[in-house]
Amino acid sequence: MIGAMVVVPFMDALAKLLSSRYPLLQLVWARFFFHFALVLPIALWRHGGGVLTPPRPMLQIGRGLCLTGATLFFFAAIRTIPLADAIALIFFDAVIVVVLSGVLLREQVPPQRWVASVVGLVGVVLIVQPGFGEFRWASLLALAAAFFFALYFLSTRLLSGNTPPLVMLAWQGVGGFVLMSALVPLVWVTPTPTDLAMMAALGVIGASGHLLLIRAFEYAEASLLAPFLYTEIIMQVLLGYWLFGDIPDSWAFGGITLIIGVGLYLSLNPGKHRPG
Repeated sequence: MIGAMVVVPFMDALAKLLSSRYPLLQLVWARFFFHFALVLPIALWRHGGGVLTPPRPMLQIGRGLCLTGATLFFFAAIRTIPLADAIALIFFDAVIVVVLSGVLLREQVPPQRWVASVVGLVGVVLIVQPGFGEFRWASLLALAAAFFFALYFLSTRLLSGNTPPLVMLAWQGVGGFVLMSALVPLVWVTPTPTDLAMMAALGVIGASGHLLLIRAFEYAEASLLAPFLYTEIIMQVLLGYWLFGDIPDSWAFGGITLIIGVGLYLSLNPGKHRPG
């Protein structure tokens, strides 16, 4: 999970860099087209025709559409609000995962995980210090992305263990690839060679990060993994400084300390857990 949270922010940063030159639908298309083009041949090589008949195919497609929705709303949000503000809002998905894992997955959620999720969220707010005082409609886009991400995480947990990771990774790109390929001709802007390489990187980075995410859900339940999602903010801070000149202040470093503390606590004190 920590590995996934280190890799995925590079995709977000590239999307924000490209968003000033290309339509939103084209960026989402690139994310899923290059994901699908990379993963499908590898999955077919490793698993043959079994890739075409996965367990619970409707849930596989639904999971991919949840990720498509999350990507679409998040890319839309970061076009108009700072990346840090969008990340603060999207990290609410970890709390949604903890809540829904008890309801939808019937997982027993120990009290310390509820506390850890809240503390982690406080850490995120300290880092990004979002300007919640002034309402911006784009904030609703980031919150919508958080909800779809939470559904994606939970459906990943439901499928983990009975579907090979590469098969899951291939199918999660199907919905976005088909849907966006139908829409992108309406808004297409021919990219430069450099920008096309960056668009390809969106798919490669996204596929790599989500393969790590799938592997994580094979070893632990959703409510245990949710607080570790906060480690993404550390890489976001580094990329924000590198690409956008966002220098963390003392409040931000305090938030990083809280996030690291949450991760250490959960690794040393995971608590008893069992399916409901």
